[in-house]
Amino acid sequence: MIKMIATDIDGTILKWGLDFSPKMIECIEKLKKSGIKIVLVTGRMHVAALPVAQRLGLNTPIISYQGGLIKDCDNKTLFQKNLSNEYAKEIIKWARKNNIHINLYLDDKLYVEKDNDIVKSYTDGKFIDYTVCSFDDLEIENVNKILAIDLKNPDKVTNWVNELRIKYPDLYIVKSTPYFCEIGSGEAKKSLGVQFLCNLWGIKKEEVLTIGDQNNDIDLIQAGGIGVAMGNGTPELKECADFITDTVDNDGFVKAVEKFITTPLEL
Repeated sequence: MIKMIATDIDGTILKWGLDFSPKMIECIEKLKKSGIKIVLVTGRMHVAALPVAQRLGLNTPIISYQGGLIKDCDNKTLFQKNLSNEYAKEIIKWARKNNIHINLYLDDKLYVEKDNDIVKSYTDGKFIDYTVCSFDDLEIENVNKILAIDLKNPDKVTNWVNELRIKYPDLYIVKSTPYFCEIGSGEAKKSLGVQFLCNLWGIKKEEVLTIGDQNNDIDLIQAGGIGVAMGNGTPELKECADFITDTVDNDGFVKAVEKFITTPLEL
């Protein structure tokens, strides 16, 4: 029996902004009434995931920053694993040397050194404010994560991931979209966030359904008893999934719920 659904946001339950399909809203309402816990598990900042939870009326903790931060509905921090100050400074030097745009996240705030099309595209539709300044003017501590971005060349992003994984084997480095290279603590993984909440609530792995669409969801879908890949998911994710559902445009999340959760939802 499924007691918890741990779901990615972007490309899984949401395509853009807060425009959920009527079927998605209806599905979430039925899940809530049934007592099944719905947990958002995302690479987003906590402040960027919060409007999604509010739109869906969720009161469960949010797992953000790929698992690096878990906060409950009262904004209490339940779990946090930051990128070390030393590693963060090294990554900043690497990015500057290679002329790579990075988003720097400190205490759930976003900082960039240039106000360009990259950060504008990233923040569009996500209700995120950001500060433009030299990173030299900041105290580099409490770093949630660093995100390296190239919106034109996905192969370059793949090369960054491979390069940084070799150089920093104890960090969690993953390609979260074709254009994003996520860099965080080795203990900041979606799967560890799910495990933390399972332990908190006394839920077994086999009682969890997990669902996502990108490579940073591979460890997420492996953290549940049933791991679902979206139809718009990456080939690598689909290879690891127990089931491949429809796309986000065609309510793939809802169809996965209909397949694996029946009574008492009557979906």
